[in-house]
Amino acid sequence: MNWRVWLLLLAMAAASALVFLHSPVPQSEAYHNFADHRTLLGIPNCLNVLSNVLFLVVGILGMKLVLRAGERRPVFADAREGWPYFVFFLAVALTGFGSAWYHLNPNDATLIWDRIPMAIGFLALVAALVAERINVRIGVSLVAPLAAMGVASVLYWSVTQAHGHGDLRPYALTEFGSLLVFLLLLALFPPRYTRGADFVVSLGIYALAKLFEAADRQIYSLGGIVSGHTLKHITAAISTYWILRMLKVRSLVRT
Repeated sequence: MNWRVWLLLLAMAAASALVFLHSPVPQSEAYHNFADHRTLLGIPNCLNVLSNVLFLVVGILGMKLVLRAGERRPVFADAREGWPYFVFFLAVALTGFGSAWYHLNPNDATLIWDRIPMAIGFLALVAALVAERINVRIGVSLVAPLAAMGVASVLYWSVTQAHGHGDLRPYALTEFGSLLVFLLLLALFPPRYTRGADFVVSLGIYALAKLFEAADRQIYSLGGIVSGHTLKHITAAISTYWILRMLKVRSLVRT
């Protein structure tokens, strides 16, 4: 293995150690209390529910693009590279269902179905970048174990939460650790395709979505029109669309 791979593995080990050396992180009691509780069209928490349709649309379009890759123009130099992206877009579509189900009745039990597809999506995108920038076979082989790890992180939180000592550390490592690995993959390994900057743009849009989520009540207080959490859904869906757009327009790097 070259030094880039060793540096990536070292960063992953350090991040994991930092997370698990920290004391357990409980779920906030106020987590499910979103700013916008309005019932519209007979739908409770209406805008937080309906804004998830965007995830479903992007997910379906993404899966369709991957399945039809090569009909009009090559999207992948190696057809196997499409597998991690298919799982990513499938997870995005399932997030649309899971998050809508959760927001109809926000509680710990329904939150599981929101977080599981999100965890799978984060890690599938990591596998996609490994396939593109390190090794196709390794990246594709990582999809299933990484997806299982993401599911396990959510189930671990759920079990500990049910026993009164919820611990978000594994799930936090899944979400934020995957973003760290993603950035390192972009920085350390040369691209096979153009439009690599689109990954950074997508991450920037996702960071904006997290800011909207944190400012849920403050944004809703500005006239009571839309909440920060609804804007988070819209912005996060745009972040996933940016990946879809990138796949449509990129081409192989000419060396």
